[in-house]
Amino acid sequence: MTRGTTELRVGDQAPDFALRGTDGQTHRLSDYCGKQPVVLAWFPRAFSQGCTIECKSLAQNGGNIRQFDVAYFMASVDPLEGDQGNQAFATEHDADFPLLSDPDKRTAAAYGVLNDRGVTNRWTFYIDRDGRIVDIDKSVKPATSAEDMLAKLSALHVARR
Repeated sequence: MTRGTTELRVGDQAPDFALRGTDGQTHRLSDYCGKQPVVLAWFPRAFSQGCTIECKSLAQNGGNIRQFDVAYFMASVDPLEGDQGNQAFATEHDADFPLLSDPDKRTAAAYGVLNDRGVTNRWTFYIDRDGRIVDIDKSVKPATSAEDMLAKLSALHVARR
């Protein structure tokens, strides 16, 4: 069960966000609109077992994912800084893509991923160049998250670089 006001569906306009990333930038969905699709992979908690496996999968397959013309992120309600923050998590697992932090949980609530434990569900949103949600994966498997993402990007006919 999620705390979000409404559950987003395929075809909905994705809520805009402005979240700080582990790359030192603030990423906004609106910055990508009209330019390239976005993949937003929500994860429950930095340094937890499943999230570590998912992060490693994406990091180890970054070269394959970057063959697609897509911006992709992992996102959580963890803080950016600190021993248990996304920056430390990204550094420890050699993430070659930005992890986004939503400590006030507003974006997580807008996406309907915030659950009763106060963390996010492991859901991945595929958003097209126009800012519309074209797919939502609610059964992400951490060990094969990169391979599954690659298959989905191909199935969605996302352009290659």
